[in-house]
Amino acid sequence: MKTVVVVPTYNEAEGIVTLLDAVLREAPDVNVLVVDDSSPDGTAARVADHPAFQHRVHLLSRAQKEGLGAAYRAGFAWALSGSYDAVVQMDADLSHPPERLPALLAALDHADVAIGSRYVRGGGVRDWPWRRRAISWGGNVYVRLFLGIPVRDATAGFKAFRRAALEQIGAVHSESNGYCFQIENTWRASRLGLRITEVPITFRDRTRGESKMSGDIVREAMLRVLTWRWREITHEVDHDVRREHHDVAA
Repeated sequence: MKTVVVVPTYNEAEGIVTLLDAVLREAPDVNVLVVDDSSPDGTAARVADHPAFQHRVHLLSRAQKEGLGAAYRAGFAWALSGSYDAVVQMDADLSHPPERLPALLAALDHADVAIGSRYVRGGGVRDWPWRRRAISWGGNVYVRLFLGIPVRDATAGFKAFRRAALEQIGAVHSESNGYCFQIENTWRASRLGLRITEVPITFRDRTRGESKMSGDIVREAMLRVLTWRWREITHEVDHDVRREHHDVAA
């Protein structure tokens, strides 16, 4: 499948070249789209200077920082406007192992959505403090409890989508801007009955740059999950998701 890896960036100049080199090496047939929110540290310039720029490496520069979800929506729209059969989302800080890209894409042979999972057999995390582990584990329990998603790592940010799945989910019209964006698309895929599989990965804490995680991001996720569940109970979400699915099919 013709594949593009979408990588959102903000102040990732220190490690972006290392990531690009690793992705191109580990998955020789894929392209990479960097979606940069006008990073003041020169991230976009590093991308534009890469030897594979405009061949396998592409750059989408945005006017300002608007959040992770907004960056991914722009990247997904770019990918869907092209001829790509599969779209991968991936962090820029090397916390997602590029060497697992082939396994993630191979999983699309029998699935619509493949998730690089920390919480299935063979997966794990490395170099995380206990507090970060507790927040991540507790967040996934919270999501499974309230939304009933049959996925162990619903908050994962390393995912591969078949083109048709991304269109059915309506990811470019999603609501979330923080890391809740990851939950929303997994939840939508589950509710539409798409085939979801989890591929084990070892998640490594970033060694360069600064984490974008904040209390506001965690609060957004908690409140949106409760809102989605309430809308499901009142049948508002079911109607909205199915209407979007009908619009895409039409």
